[in-house]
Amino acid sequence: MLEILIGALVVVVAGLASTVRVVKQYERGLVFRFGKVHRRPRDPGLALVIPGVDRMRKVNMQIVTLPVPAQDGITRDNVTVRVDAVVYFKVVDPVQAIVGVEDYRFAMGQVAQTSLRSIIGKSDLDDLLSNRERLNEGLELMIDNPALSWGVQIDRVEIKDVALPEAMKRAMSRQAEAERERRGRVIAADGELQASHKLAAAAAQMADTPAALQLRLLETVVEVAAEKNSTLVLPFPVELLRFLDHATRSGETPPTVPEQPGPPSANAHS
Repeated sequence: MLEILIGALVVVVAGLASTVRVVKQYERGLVFRFGKVHRRPRDPGLALVIPGVDRMRKVNMQIVTLPVPAQDGITRDNVTVRVDAVVYFKVVDPVQAIVGVEDYRFAMGQVAQTSLRSIIGKSDLDDLLSNRERLNEGLELMIDNPALSWGVQIDRVEIKDVALPEAMKRAMSRQAEAERERRGRVIAADGELQASHKLAAAAAQMADTPAALQLRLLETVVEVAAEKNSTLVLPFPVELLRFLDHATRSGETPPTVPEQPGPPSANAHS
């Protein structure tokens, strides 16, 4: 008698255990009764099902990270690139995610790949390298349209990496080096132009003030003497140069004209 009671108790406990399902906080429980969705999805906690009649399928409601394999494509400016991305999405309608599509994860991956190839063909290389925010938004819109019909909401889409051919990398490196060299030359030319303007202004001011010119000459002599070399610098006054130039010009005489021989005289014949 005792064995029968124990056996009956075990059967009852096993039956109760088979009717209880635990739904976690980040899940929703979708109950199928005779193959048909029964009522609304079960919330987190304990959920009762009828053994042999009901079947529960749990749906994860967390944000899912879906890596998109690298896709080869040709940009609008005819450059071959290899681009990969990542998609973040979550299920917002468990019934549609299970009933509306066979495997929503696989479907999301396929749509993401085709959308990424389409974005590559519609973009220039410069956009892929420097304007990714706009491309991410366009890619998100392309994926979000079919995803909504599957009960899935796109959180965000990000392009991870853009791989270029080696020849293109070398060409871009040469272009960047030439651009840096051009900028360096422009900066040096601007500096020389500003320095020439300053020197011209200083020369004009010194020409108007002879004392400033003499002071500058003395400063130069002091700077050269401080270098402790064997070169002897003798300042030559500018006024003396002007005096010598003036004296040279005032002492010039017109060139002499050679005398022409005259006719022979009568005494020479006698």
